Amino acid sequence: MRALLAQLEPAAGDVDANAATVAAALAEHPDAELAVFPELFLTGYDPSRAAQLALTPADAPLPTVCAVAKRHGTALLLGFAERTKHGVANAVACIDSDGRWAGTYRKTHMFGATERAAFVPGDALCVVELAGVSVAPLICFDMEFPEPARAVSRAGAALIVTIAANMEPYGPDHALAARARALDNRRPHLYVNRVGEEAGLQFVGGSAAVASDGSLVAELGSTRGLTVVDLPLGGPATDDVDYLEHLRDDLVVTAIPSTSVQGGPR
Repeated sequence: MRALLAQLEPAAGDVDANAATVAAALAEHPDAELAVFPELFLTGYDPSRAAQLALTPADAPLPTVCAVAKRHGTALLLGFAERTKHGVANAVACIDSDGRWAGTYRKTHMFGATERAAFVPGDALCVVELAGVSVAPLICFDMEFPEPARAVSRAGAALIVTIAANMEPYGPDHALAARARALDNRRPHLYVNRVGEEAGLQFVGGSAAVASDGSLVAELGSTRGLTVVDLPLGGPATDDVDYLEHLRDDLVVTAIPSTSVQGGPR
């Protein structure tokens, strides 16, 4: 799959400016099948302003963004603050290459007290078809747990995509997790993080395209950039290392008495 990784800094709170940035990026790279933008890119990452800036899919400028995706024939994953009946969600818009709103994923694992106070967590993972590929979107902290990526892979995802607003000092955590989630499940993984400063935070970039064997196909540094990568789809080269195929669900955990651990009974 030819994917556009948009490691950019949004204009804080300026949804129209950020929508224009999305449109310009798609126009600049019309050969991309899928374009991926960071967590909360449309609205900016400032949880204290999330309720003020939250949108529904029908609110401007999201219909315009859908039209832009259709014009260029590029599927799109775009982070935004979503207004729902239960509160504000940290969400990713899943827009197909025909401009159709294919689905919304809401972040299930909130990071820190500030996010937990600002956002309602999603209650489901999802797999959505974008550009003819079964894609599983995750958001930032979701990726640091093995279980979400494993669940969507077992549900049929051919590609894992994580959008992030990862900040100092957690860059090394995501550099490792991005590769691990690909290797864990033998699924290619696109990881797109933002750069710049907002709400007193320094965002570290480090976006990457990871093959299903955990190797790096492309890696961005810590500065702003748009990069198109050709990421091979498909699982492991041999069945022997197809972890999803060989994973056992019948195992139980047995507690071993502490006396045995300390040298066995006397």
